[in-house]
Amino acid sequence: MESPRQKKIAALLQQEIAKMLQGAVRRESVSDLLISVTKVQVSVDLSVAKIHLSLFPSAQAQELLEGIQSNAFRIKHDLAQLLKNDLRRIPDLSFFLDDSLDYIDKIDRALQANENPIQRPEQLEKRKKK
Repeated sequence: MESPRQKKIAALLQQEIAKMLQGAVRRESVSDLLISVTKVQVSVDLSVAKIHLSLFPSAQAQELLEGIQSNAFRIKHDLAQLLKNDLRRIPDLSFFLDDSLDYIDKIDRALQANENPIQRPEQLEKRKKK
């Protein structure tokens, strides 16, 4: 169960990281990339934040995620500059890929095709838990 403080910090981090990543995409003039921060979880002691990203197109999502992870220290530094009046200490950032949209898309395609996963659930591949 998250405390109200954890929820406030998670919402603040989600908003600011989304702005930063989308601003970086615009500055680099990349037109075929969409990044959204789907979820942020902050640990009880507020020292670690798990950030779940949804990247489109998903074909190059893993490569983009590795690039973001390698620049986590820079993102943390920029967050510290932005939030110096709001947070005393910025949590360590861990980035993860959120594949829920791909999973939903597979379900939709299976429902539209002749192979209905509701009638035969073994046909739908299992979602990997991380």
